[in-house]
Amino acid sequence: MKGITKYITILLLCVGVRAFAQSENPYVCEIGLQGGIGYYTGDATPYIFMNPREAYGIQFRYKFNQRFALQVKASGQRIVGQTTAATTTTPFENRLYNFDVTGEFNFFRYGNEMEYDDRIKPYTPYIFIGIGSGFNMVDSMIIKGGKPAWSSIYIPFGIGFKWKFAKRWGLDIAWQHNIYFRDNIEGVPALDNPNGLNGGNIMNMDLTGMLTVGIVFEFGQLEEPCRLCRDSQVTKIKRRWRI
Repeated sequence: MKGITKYITILLLCVGVRAFAQSENPYVCEIGLQGGIGYYTGDATPYIFMNPREAYGIQFRYKFNQRFALQVKASGQRIVGQTTAATTTTPFENRLYNFDVTGEFNFFRYGNEMEYDDRIKPYTPYIFIGIGSGFNMVDSMIIKGGKPAWSSIYIPFGIGFKWKFAKRWGLDIAWQHNIYFRDNIEGVPALDNPNGLNGGNIMNMDLTGMLTVGIVFEFGQLEEPCRLCRDSQVTKIKRRWRI
């Protein structure tokens, strides 16, 4: 009788620990949509948030742990301004399409709230920085002589805020800046190095910004094997994905 009780106790502990591990295991992947406003600062627009236009994007995030994550994002935005040559002022419009990869750091331990660990928060501010590449499509109907498309490397960086309002759903607010390694994202020849500072001033680069709000959905939960079970077939099971 004692032997049967022993095995039943071990079985219940194994099942209970496994169920607990599944309920507490985080989802390590996210996918989301973003929308907001974008702007550019350069030779035609010296200050941020001048002539703001629409910005949008789609993102994928992989969370290594509660502090660090990697995000891949494709985004688009529209920039406008005007160039002045002699007594003529000509407006221009440009559509930018970017693809970047950034590393993120959360200031709080981010995840589902747990009764036994009050350090884990369903919200956190975060910072990010990475590398990206983009191209633009100048509206040739508005400005003649502009380049139809080009590619450029840029450095994306910024700050944001995450909030998990449901088990698998979250809100993501991000303010991102892109420092381009070029001075002609306007696509207008008259605005390409008008002051002759290219090459001599590392800060003489165009910059774009986006302030967006996004909704993310989490998936990709990793299940842990039952570590208390003595069955060799169970202990050899590797971690596996669960959608």
